[in-house]
Amino acid sequence: MSDRGDGGPPTDRESPVGEPVVRGDEAVTGQSAEQAKAFDPEDADSLAEAAETAHQFAENTAGGTDNVYMLRGAAACAALVRGVGSYKEAAERAGGEVTVAFVRKWARVHDLPQSIRRYVAMGHIAPTAAKHIARVDGEDRFSLAWAVLDGDLTVREVRSVASAVNRGERVADALAEQGVSPGELSITLPEDTYRELRRAAALEGKSPDAVVAEALDEWLS
Repeated sequence: MSDRGDGGPPTDRESPVGEPVVRGDEAVTGQSAEQAKAFDPEDADSLAEAAETAHQFAENTAGGTDNVYMLRGAAACAALVRGVGSYKEAAERAGGEVTVAFVRKWARVHDLPQSIRRYVAMGHIAPTAAKHIARVDGEDRFSLAWAVLDGDLTVREVRSVASAVNRGERVADALAEQGVSPGELSITLPEDTYRELRRAAALEGKSPDAVVAEALDEWLS
């Protein structure tokens, strides 16, 4: 499913809650759709399994390194909330170490757009960082997520940026405080492409950045 629409990329999940769109993509996670667990919030048995999964997940997140496992836990939380109707009831249904705050944080991770969740599944964005990315709204989510990739932000730094944005600070300013400038990306081009880029930029009197940006805008549209 595309993350891009006529009004720009959607900033929330588009696929049904509980559907393993990313977890079931073998190219991303190494497991097939048949192996990835789906949770149906409208099915009683599936909802019971979501509650048990959320219960187990809450007791095993500390130090967890399996990103796909953590995305499954997030899916269970989201399906459970949708099925019972509230964070409080979801926490009570799961029991054990599951709190309202725990369910809310991980359900929000599950609701992140697919492009961000793919980087989580591939291990490029830590699930603990994704929890803080999910705290911000709109396209600020993308700015913060891509800063993790290109600016090598730590989880603590992601949390700091998310908190600053929620206090009303511009995401670009909050990232600048962490030494990251949104839009800066180091790329490696084939030698022939690089030579042509430099030639075209010189002839058009533009910077290579401007030529690349124009070409990408056309391609992405």
